[in-house]
Amino acid sequence: MNRPIVLVGVGEMGGVFARGFLRAGHPVFPVTRAMDLNAAAMAVHDPVLVLVAVAEADLHPVLAELPETWRDRVALLQNELLPRDWRRHGLEHPTVISVWFEKKRGREVKVILPSPAHGPGAGLLATALERLDIPARVLDSEAELLEELVLKNLYILVSNICGLAVGGTVGELWQAHRGLALEVAADVLALQEHLTGHGLDHERLVAGLAQAFAADASHQCQGRSAPQRLQRALEQADAAGLAVPALRRIRAETA
Repeated sequence: MNRPIVLVGVGEMGGVFARGFLRAGHPVFPVTRAMDLNAAAMAVHDPVLVLVAVAEADLHPVLAELPETWRDRVALLQNELLPRDWRRHGLEHPTVISVWFEKKRGREVKVILPSPAHGPGAGLLATALERLDIPARVLDSEAELLEELVLKNLYILVSNICGLAVGGTVGELWQAHRGLALEVAADVLALQEHLTGHGLDHERLVAGLAQAFAADASHQCQGRSAPQRLQRALEQADAAGLAVPALRRIRAETA
């Protein structure tokens, strides 16, 4: 029998991966936020992978409590994720996947783009998704991973923040309000450069954004967490001393 996989967080996204792991022949040990991580680590002390699939707000509390025996086999999939998020917890080379599919309660999985992954468990994640006919790809380098994470952040922030101003779908945003989308994208990329400490290829990332919009043009721009995403971006910009004029204008117009 294959070695077990620990799944921390058993929501919609965790459920998708659990089915994939099971189809790939791995026992899955689910851990909810109500369970003690150290007790779980004593029960499953040698998993091949520990996938953290909790809500965004729970990520840092979970990583802070992560048992020592699990730290070298962690995999992450949260939105708005950057290397600084795992490095603050002393994790240097976790497995990370940028998820480009949606799973809503009572609905089938909806794929937008193939999901890229990097790290020691990237092949396992890709295999699990492929068992469910969800496309995935394994990246060759941390530099590729960084660009993929920034692209996903760009997609989430541009669509959500622009959605506060104009509503509608990402297809409508790109067709009818492209100037606004590009203004917001410039602000978001300036913020991402500060948060990552790396210069970014703006032209390539905006082209990737357009590709993602085209892949699911009917996707609604404004998610439930859009106001919080804008607020967090502005707080980060204030701390960095960044102007981000489009973000500040949208905040003023929608307050």
